[in-house]
Amino acid sequence: MKFSPLVDRIAGEGSDAWITHYEAWRARDRGEDVILLSVGDPDIDTPVPVVDRAVEGLRAGDTHYTPAPGRDSFREAIALDQSRRNGHEVSAHNVVVTSGAQNALFIASLCLAGPGDEVIAFEPMYPTYPATIEVSGARLIRAGASAKGGFRPDLDGIKRAITPRTRALFFATPSNPSGVILNEEELAGIAELALKHDLWIVADQVYAGLAPDGRVPSLASKLPDRVVTICSLSKSLSMPGWRAGWMVAPLDLALHAEHLVMCMLFGLPGFIQDAGVTALRIASQAEANVRDYCARRREWMQTGLSGIPGLKCHRPEAGMFMLVDVAETGLTGREFMLELYAAEKVSVLDGGVFGAATTGVVRICFATEQKTIEDACARIRRFVSFRSAASATRR
Repeated sequence: MKFSPLVDRIAGEGSDAWITHYEAWRARDRGEDVILLSVGDPDIDTPVPVVDRAVEGLRAGDTHYTPAPGRDSFREAIALDQSRRNGHEVSAHNVVVTSGAQNALFIASLCLAGPGDEVIAFEPMYPTYPATIEVSGARLIRAGASAKGGFRPDLDGIKRAITPRTRALFFATPSNPSGVILNEEELAGIAELALKHDLWIVADQVYAGLAPDGRVPSLASKLPDRVVTICSLSKSLSMPGWRAGWMVAPLDLALHAEHLVMCMLFGLPGFIQDAGVTALRIASQAEANVRDYCARRREWMQTGLSGIPGLKCHRPEAGMFMLVDVAETGLTGREFMLELYAAEKVSVLDGGVFGAATTGVVRICFATEQKTIEDACARIRRFVSFRSAASATRR
């Protein structure tokens, strides 16, 4: 039987990124002694008022259809959050509610580019970006950033990547996996390129609540007719399983996105949207709690990995991940991921799935309890030490 060419595009280059993660997940469910540090699912519960509001809605029968672009109350709360976070004054009509930020990125990709077009995304990038961007038939163009440069965007490289076919620039700030926050100077350079070449800008800000004070520099208020902001409640409010995300866009794009949502999602459950309103109402304090949680664990992770021969930690500006350079061990990120899990049952993510600059790197999530971090670091230290000793014996 034949399939559409779409199935090849959605497979993406990072489709096997989670091979060790899902193996570890199944092993944990079987009761085995494994440590999962391969996904950004904070080991902290959703705030109680948010859960209570959802339960109230369920018990009140809020289980029916909702408007495709979202309830006005949730969209209005998101518009206020956009103003607070980015200084971008918008109305509920600029907001389209989606099933998480990933769904919003998918919709933006389909609405902004198509066959024959090119979209530039900044490396290192989240593994779903290639398939998400190329699902429309557009071609993904990678703009690399080096470890030597701290994984910051290379504006000259971005400029060289632009062609007459380029339609949009996609980036995440703070970045997953690097934790880099784009600064005002970098954003000014991006804005100049967007204006000169008539490009859309899609800013994935799903980790913005974990940046200092819960804010990152933004172009949304400066270029309101060409900036699309993607966000969700997943990371900064400990709600990944709720799948509550959104797109904030110019009115004409929001209307196109609404049409697509009617075909794709047809409305997020009402009890989740009402819980989302509560979440945004308490966001300042809730995000501060998660930021503090992650900041302490970042220090524990860096301390635990320090001094391990062959490992070099890249300290993130924000988020819940640390990139660890393992090249001096003689392993690629993928080899380190596979061998570490086989030897010590610690699941991390191969950095190669984020781009060429991170092939010798692994990504480790530190949003978990102190004992888990300490145990994981001890196992990693033992793995590196044993492997180093075995290599010396062979020599």
